[in-house]
Amino acid sequence: MSITMNLYYTGKNGNARKFAEEMENSGTADAVRREDGNLRYEYFISMADPETVLLIDSWKDQQALDIHHASEMMEIIAALRDKYDLTMRAERYLSDEGAVPDSDKKYIREQEEN
Repeated sequence: MSITMNLYYTGKNGNARKFAEEMENSGTADAVRREDGNLRYEYFISMADPETVLLIDSWKDQQALDIHHASEMMEIIAALRDKYDLTMRAERYLSDEGAVPDSDKKYIREQEEN
């Protein structure tokens, strides 16, 4: 059962976006993506709140997430979060590993494969 964390970083004066840009430009985000068990690590800009950035962070299981949390990478991320004076809100989701139910499929327009 995979785990997805939605992490909302909020700051002032564009600091959340600067944080995400530094995570990407410094190679830190790519280093997290290369960690064993990472399935997704991607930042999104909020249309409703320009001072908030969403990170979707997915892991294959709790063990992979625990190893990530205990890694030196978390020290780097925490230091950047402090540098930009960000607060966070977290949401945690567990996958059901199932296919999309037919009742939902009629609402989803998937990209055609080339």
